[in-house]
Amino acid sequence: MTRCGLDQLLDERIDTLRGRRFGLLCHAASVSSRLEHALDALLARGATPHRLFGPEHGLDGAAQDMVAVAAARRGAPRDIELISLYGSDEASLSPPPGSLDGLDLLLVDLQDVGSRYYTYVWTMVLAMQACARAGVAVWVLDRPNPLGGRAIEGPGIEPPCISFVGLHDMPVRHGLTAGEIASLCRAERTIDVELEVITMQAWRRAALFDELDLPWVMPSPNMPTLETALVYPGGCLYEGTNLSEGRGTTRPFEIVGAPYLDGRAFAERLTRFELEGVRFRALSFQPTFQKHSGTVCGGVQIHVTDRARFAPLRCGVAVMLAAAELSGGVGQAALDERFAWRAAPYEFVSDRPAIDLLAGGAWLREGIEANLALDALCAPWRDSEARFAERRRAHLLYADDHRADNDGVGR
Repeated sequence: MTRCGLDQLLDERIDTLRGRRFGLLCHAASVSSRLEHALDALLARGATPHRLFGPEHGLDGAAQDMVAVAAARRGAPRDIELISLYGSDEASLSPPPGSLDGLDLLLVDLQDVGSRYYTYVWTMVLAMQACARAGVAVWVLDRPNPLGGRAIEGPGIEPPCISFVGLHDMPVRHGLTAGEIASLCRAERTIDVELEVITMQAWRRAALFDELDLPWVMPSPNMPTLETALVYPGGCLYEGTNLSEGRGTTRPFEIVGAPYLDGRAFAERLTRFELEGVRFRALSFQPTFQKHSGTVCGGVQIHVTDRARFAPLRCGVAVMLAAAELSGGVGQAALDERFAWRAAPYEFVSDRPAIDLLAGGAWLREGIEANLALDALCAPWRDSEARFAERRRAHLLYADDHRADNDGVGR
């Protein structure tokens, strides 16, 4: 049975917390295998956090993406100070001055989804940097990577595109746990912090989340299922376009489309890419909020048929290529007329296109505008993936159950 870091702490290390002045950085998915929330479990065992910190979406996971979160009391006892780490500007992403005063330890318990865009691990890294300056130790309560710990997919990040959706150079699908990312970033960013990872028990690198004896709890409002996480490495790219990524539907990131697309033609074009492990079903949908809210869109639902063979980032690139082709290329027309790049600021960045931040460089935007073939866009990833496999090797905390070298390139 797999036991997460929180389970290990509660059952084996809880005595070390009693009487300490510690903070807790957590969210709605910070639960034990018995579905106890970390805060409730600590309080029940006589270990009271001195201060709480909440990431994007808030401590209770209620706020939508890119919505500033106030230090609301929902989900938190009123006698424990709560500090939001996702406000209205970039400075709000780090613990503010004085917020670590009086602490000697910060517990971090955040469920990641295995894609570098997902912001929780970057909140963790920014907190580590603040703790280093304040002389506060960090314990990361590790959790599974829902996509497993072997597969690596995608290029790294060019320095101008470092942002909150990629604070450190790594592929989109990195195959690391939050604890492993903490170790890698501590070394490569030279973060002089006392770091301990409370590791999981019986986690297999090849296992996807639903192969474990752990409950799935939504880590954010638009990550309802493992199926969502499976397509997310490609689906989050749509946030940099005028395609609806399915927010405002019951299948975010699995559904994609726009008013200017015909679902049947879209599905047929995507099928011609002959992508492995996936099928595309034409449909119409009407988002209830965000892009194209209240407007009928033509699109597809992405059905993963073979998880081992499915390459989600390649699929996401194919979706954008097909959308651009069917709408007559990349344009600057109104949102409901033609495929276009997002022009609004994205994650507190306004001087670079959102799609470049997500892709880690201009390669995707320029390639689609130049009408490059799918293979030409994806082939250069291999060298980057191989380099990252070497970089991450020293920071892997769990043995690979099939490969001695832990090299997950090529799945």
